[in-house]
Amino acid sequence: MTPAPVNGHALLDFNAPMSDARAYELIGTLRLAEQRIVDYGCGWAELLLRMVEHEPTARAVGVDGDETGIARGRANATSRGLGKNVRLELADLTTWESEPVDVAVSIGSSHAWGHTRETLAAMHQRVRPGGQLLLGDAFWEKPPSDVLLERFGAKPDDYGTIGELVDLAMASGFRLLSLATANQDEWDSFESRWCASRERWLLEHPDHPEAAAVRKVVDDHRDLWLHGYRGYLGFAYLTLARA
Repeated sequence: MTPAPVNGHALLDFNAPMSDARAYELIGTLRLAEQRIVDYGCGWAELLLRMVEHEPTARAVGVDGDETGIARGRANATSRGLGKNVRLELADLTTWESEPVDVAVSIGSSHAWGHTRETLAAMHQRVRPGGQLLLGDAFWEKPPSDVLLERFGAKPDDYGTIGELVDLAMASGFRLLSLATANQDEWDSFESRWCASRERWLLEHPDHPEAAAVRKVVDDHRDLWLHGYRGYLGFAYLTLARA
């Protein structure tokens, strides 16, 4: 029987450059008691599950279009006894609707809306006045070269500086409560695990018909990381309040 294609996220705790310590730090910036939470682009919802473990009175929904991620998240919620507090839905997060909630989460999901500006506009509609948004988005640590932009498939204004990201959030109707940025260890751990899941699969399935394609994906990614955006691309976590 042919084995299933590699699960490239299998070794990741979070689908973002985030350590355990960072996750709990971010959770601590939010008011969660008896709050309704929606995570737009939750993946396998690890951060959402930890929020509810931290505050059992919260009620949470995670929305994502990735079937594998949702299945993993549902299994984890059940095994950790969180099924009554957390509901995970397989859906297009841009069209999934609910009443405005107390807390919205959007980490690394701006591509779904098109851009950070559009993401903030969508979140503003989905968070009640006085509610909170935990936004995770990219920025440039250092100005990128034209070569990096070309390799990364980005335009100069796709991302701004960290100050410009905060300014954009505030211009979109939010106030800044907390700011944190992923450090280099978090980035390197994230990228290493992303590559390692594929490398381990290749070691176990060297003669698989898809092995060459998987090897090219991981080699191209590692090259772009180490010889491209490492030290240039940053990732910020903003805890925001809807004004």
